[in-house]
Amino acid sequence: MTQETLSFQAEVSKLLDIVVHSLYSDRQIFLRELISNASDACDKLRYEGLTQPALLEGDGEFKISLSVDREAGTLTIADNGIGMNRQDLIDNLGTIARSGTQAFSEALKAQTEKKSGDVSLIGQFGVGFYSAFMVADSVSVATRKAGETEGWTWVSDGKGAFTIEETEGVARGASITLHMREDAKDFLEEFKLRNIVKTYSDHIAIPVEFTAPPKEGEEEKGPERLNEASALWTRPRDQITTEQYTEFYHHVSHGFDEPWHVLHYRAEGVLEYTGLMFVPGQKPFDLFTPERKPRVKLYVNRVFITDDCEELLPSYLRFVRGIVDSSDLPLNVSREMLQDDPRLRKIKGGLTKRLLDDLSKRAKDDEEGYLTFWENFGAVLKEGIYEDFERKDDLLKMARFRTTASDKPVSLETVVGRMKEGQTALYYVTGDDASALARSPQVEGFVARGVEVLLLTDPIDEFWVGAVPSFMDKPLKSVAQAGQDLDTLPLEDDAKEAESKEESTPAEEGKIDGLIARLKVALGDAVADVKVSKRLTGSPVCLVAKDGAMSLHLQKLMRQANQDSPMPSDRVLEINTKHAVIKALADRAAGDGEGVDDAAHLLLDQARILEGELPTDPVTFAKRLTDAMGKGLV
Repeated sequence: MTQETLSFQAEVSKLLDIVVHSLYSDRQIFLRELISNASDACDKLRYEGLTQPALLEGDGEFKISLSVDREAGTLTIADNGIGMNRQDLIDNLGTIARSGTQAFSEALKAQTEKKSGDVSLIGQFGVGFYSAFMVADSVSVATRKAGETEGWTWVSDGKGAFTIEETEGVARGASITLHMREDAKDFLEEFKLRNIVKTYSDHIAIPVEFTAPPKEGEEEKGPERLNEASALWTRPRDQITTEQYTEFYHHVSHGFDEPWHVLHYRAEGVLEYTGLMFVPGQKPFDLFTPERKPRVKLYVNRVFITDDCEELLPSYLRFVRGIVDSSDLPLNVSREMLQDDPRLRKIKGGLTKRLLDDLSKRAKDDEEGYLTFWENFGAVLKEGIYEDFERKDDLLKMARFRTTASDKPVSLETVVGRMKEGQTALYYVTGDDASALARSPQVEGFVARGVEVLLLTDPIDEFWVGAVPSFMDKPLKSVAQAGQDLDTLPLEDDAKEAESKEESTPAEEGKIDGLIARLKVALGDAVADVKVSKRLTGSPVCLVAKDGAMSLHLQKLMRQANQDSPMPSDRVLEINTKHAVIKALADRAAGDGEGVDDAAHLLLDQARILEGELPTDPVTFAKRLTDAMGKGLV
């Protein structure tokens, strides 16, 4: 068959350009990534061989082999795993074929702009193979897929293209040969290779062997094992070092950060299994992909089954990385069987409980560290409040929130303990930015009375609050729906409290009624109603949702998701009758009415801007504002 020349996918070319032309402080991770990939290939064939023994071709002793040729300047990493055919080579080595490609591209762009030299993207996006180009001028892969007869050779210098050619006599598996750069020839030294394997790959359950090239006059030595080659999770915890846990975390997560928390335990009894779980120290880049898949590997009696078993953890714990090894599941279990297996549901319940218990304990023992965890994963964990009815209360206790009284996130229990005398509910407001919400007109009446308001800024907040009627017997209420509650709470400013209790004269009330009628006519269908506000103390107006309608923030999220389907107007404009602007407008409406209509639209647009929106007609808004300023300055 003739040799084909193909181009890399655009995202691969960008990645290779960074790898080839950037400086990295820790280039030796290339070997960890290639050994990890080889281990995965062996695991996959071991699993397939359970139901299709012919794929093993009589060789079920899996191994990974390292060899060097100092004269040629090459390092070869070979495995006898599942191997690849022509299409696999194109899909795996020429394309980033996964749903996180867009996130990868954005993260890659940010990394390029920062020129950080951070290689953490490589492994996390399943493209650890490309780290070979940190040390190699060119890379060749000789491979044959298990069960097939055709072998293939893939070759590239990492400069935008690769070749594929059918090759005879290729062994099952994959053999990757790196033609080392001049400044990377030290990776051909036996001592360095031994040290890298011991440091990064000792936990790999597949034997990693090294065949040293014979020195002149010496006989050729046989292969020598470099790693422990036993599953780390099977060892006693007191015999595993922090460094070994960290490197195993790097293996299962393909990350470069330190794990924030490690959970390693064995469940015994009716159902026996071992769990080794890690909470990352940084957000994985695929945390918010639509699939929301947990990333935990499933083993049965140390035999790899699948690397993304969705039935092992709920989706709101998808940031957790690790493995579960059970001796009670059948080795020939299929993905379809996993979905309905009651034993797996029991394991899921046990794992979830242990993880949440551990996180709760960390929250009590290490408050500052827990806040770092919450900053990374709180938005995901809160999904469980909405989805997991059984553990809703536990998750609420673990949740942390910014409030109008605290920039540092605090628990709901803390907020309940700080409630004002006479306050009967917990209040919240939803939006995009906590600092903007803290200054929102919607909350100023609560702040003026010393009432703490939860500032909810994650999209999931719009949903879980509807599933949680109360906490510690205190109902949760949106500030937009709780204006009447303020009647029972005094203002903290005595002067303002006295002013608020001053009764309006019948003439003043008549002017306000006339202004409201005039505003309703001027604004028409732009608002559902105009009302006197209970919540405003400093701003002239604010917008709230009509009773029973979805919140303004949820309307905004819905429009962002489907901009062709604008939400109907069900907003209420509330006015502050104590504000000088409103008083002046009431007088003007009772007189000649000049400028009231324009002022009505200006106030509505102002209220929209405070909600993080643009005026419906920016040009007209600018003209009205200019006219108003001109009249005030002349």
